[in-house]
Amino acid sequence: MSELTTVARPYAKAAFDFAVEHKAVAQWQDMLMFAGEVARNDDMHQLMTGAVAAETLADIFIKVCGEQLDEHGQNLIKVLAENKRLVALPQISALFDELKAEYDKEIEVNVTSAVELTASQQTELSASLEKRLARKVKLNCNVDPALVAGFVIKAGDTVIDGSVKSKLNRLADALQA
Repeated sequence: MSELTTVARPYAKAAFDFAVEHKAVAQWQDMLMFAGEVARNDDMHQLMTGAVAAETLADIFIKVCGEQLDEHGQNLIKVLAENKRLVALPQISALFDELKAEYDKEIEVNVTSAVELTASQQTELSASLEKRLARKVKLNCNVDPALVAGFVIKAGDTVIDGSVKSKLNRLADALQA
């Protein structure tokens, strides 16, 4: 997986730079998402990893995608096929999404709480996180009664654990030491 991510990174960056330059980021995001889903298909995956000529593989892939790919998207598929990199399309799509979020100054934040948060609590938490992270925040809220009370916030590499379960675990560790 990490090898495919390493392979996908320059393609995602190049596609993103091209999309920004041509003011077509949303269109490219849709194209890459669709192409990534096509690449995930079991039959297509077998074809991509088989002994099919690059030009033939690119033509088949483009025909399967149909009108979902514009001329530039088709060119990307041809380049990926020539370099035997079509299997990296799902990772290219994921990395493109990350680049778009960075460009838009957005971050997806996962909040797990002991009880369901009200709309006003979500709004207050979102505003507080936007101030702290200096980005537009998209909250994904989940409920885990095992936390007892409080919540755990995960935003990229940042984790804020304010749960009672975590505090009890730290207290137990301190008492045992």
